[in-house]
Amino acid sequence: MSGRKPAPGVAREERLSTEGLQRLEQQLRAGTISKPVLQQWLRRYGDAAQKLIDQYRPADREAGE
Repeated sequence: MSGRKPAPGVAREERLSTEGLQRLEQQLRAGTISKPVLQQWLRRYGDAAQKLIDQYRPADREAGE
């Protein structure tokens, strides 16, 4: 063993940043995001993610699903 203690992961506050929401927006623009991944974004970012998703998913598209 090396004797090194594992470093903790990234703090939640740092993970839940505008940078993360920018990544979500890039994925939404590209149209390469699956429903399970969208659910993860919603759980992690809540209302902020929902607002972005609503901008990229017109109501008429949701009605057809």
